[in-house]
Formats: sequence, C-alpha cells, structure tokens
Amino acid sequence: MPTILTHPAVPLAIGLGLGSAVIPARLLLAGIVVCVLPDFDVIAFHLGLPYAHDLGHRGASHSFLFATAIALLGATAFHFFRASLSRTFSFLFLAAASHGILDAFTNGGLGIAFFWPFSATRYFAPMQVIEVSPLSLSRIFSARFAEVLFSELLWVWLPCLLLMWTLLLTRRSSITH
Repeated sequence: MPTILTHPAVPLAIGLGLGSAVIPARLLLAGIVVCVLPDFDVIAFHLGLPYAHDLGHRGASHSFLFATAIALLGATAFHFFRASLSRTFSFLFLAAASHGILDAFTNGGLGIAFFWPFSATRYFAPMQVIEVSPLSLSRIFSARFAEVLFSELLWVWLPCLLLMWTLLLTRRSSITH
C-alpha cells in the first residue's frame, strides 16, 4: 500500500485542480478522510483474521462497494459540504475508490478485492510500480521507507501534480474564454 501520506494525493489533486467553487474545502477535507478509511482494515490482524480473509487487509474495505457505501453515506450531508448531492457523491466515491486503485499499483500484498462481495478475487494493476509501504511503524525511519517515499513521489505525487495543474489550467482557460 502507499503510505497514509500519499493516499490523499488524489483527492487533493482533483479538489485543488477544480477549485473551491467546485470542491468546497469541507468536501475536500472529507475526501482526504475517506481516501484513508480503507486501511482501517488492518484492525483485522488484531482480531485474528488472516490477510486473505474477505475482511482482511485489502479485502472488502478496498472494494468499489465500500467506496459506494462511503460516498452514499457522505452524500447525505451534501448541504454541510456546500456541494450538490451528485458532486458530493462523485467526489467521495473517487476519493475512496482511489485508495484501492493506488494499492493495486504496489508491488506487494495479495491484490485488491475490487468486486467484493460479488467476487473474492484480488487484482493487481498491470504494472506494480509503487513500492509497497511497510505496515510497521518501527520501519518508518529506515532506508526501505525512503525507497517507498521516493517511489510514491515518482508514481503518485508527480502524476497527481500534473493532473492538478491540468485541471487548474483548463479551468483558468475556460474562465478567460
């Protein structure tokens, strides 16, 4: 998995690129929260559930159904987020689903159960270019962690910065025309 520092790159890129008129600050903050929620499944390890269990790491909480449920729940508060129902749902869905998608590009683990509960099959992206992050806090200041951060900068943050700038430039050019 990418680190908890990197999962917010996707909602940040989209939200900042589209601007606060489209993605208000409250909705952007909610997107950041929901994009890290799937990793709370590590609690399963403490409950004795194996990694490969449907409720284990990268299982149900990384599925599109989970992203849909989180987005639906968040969309009920669309007035609070100062956005339309459809915009709130769409942004929160993208933020939550981005978690599993990024994890699918890592070079470790058992893959992502995108289609749970309809299928327990776990998938990887065609290219696993992101170094998988250690699950242990004790390894944060290691050389391995530095490799992970470099990989995330190259394969997640750089593309997200390009996405953000593309959205920003597109938005600005549409305003001037």
